[in-house]
Amino acid sequence: MEPRLNFVTFVVADLDRARRFYLDGLGWTAALDVGGDVVMIHVGNKLVLSLWAEAAARAEIGEVARGGTLPFTLAHNVASPAEVDAVLKTARAAGASVSDAKQRDWGGYTGYFSDPDGFRWEVAFNPYPIGGVNLP
Repeated sequence: MEPRLNFVTFVVADLDRARRFYLDGLGWTAALDVGGDVVMIHVGNKLVLSLWAEAAARAEIGEVARGGTLPFTLAHNVASPAEVDAVLKTARAAGASVSDAKQRDWGGYTGYFSDPDGFRWEVAFNPYPIGGVNLP
């Protein structure tokens, strides 16, 4: 198996709320929007974020557990600490819960936001080569 990731799917409690957050609030564009079912957004080269309504997901994958802090984060790398702050400001205005950015012991500058369903995003400036791998 090749090391590859093509879709990240968030099973969301309220698809309309998730759509407002990601499309209206963050300004992202839907590649596919099937009302009441799923919204798909291109988030990278050959990578799609899928927002899947819980009822539709449950019919295919079974029960969905909620509650607590999910045991993973997604990262959105940017080219400077100022961009970290700007993205967090946009996320806060869109309704996200935001943890302000700070300088990290490993040399980067990061902060976090959680979307309305609790999915946590790291916004990071990483001064090392791996941090720039997917920057535009």
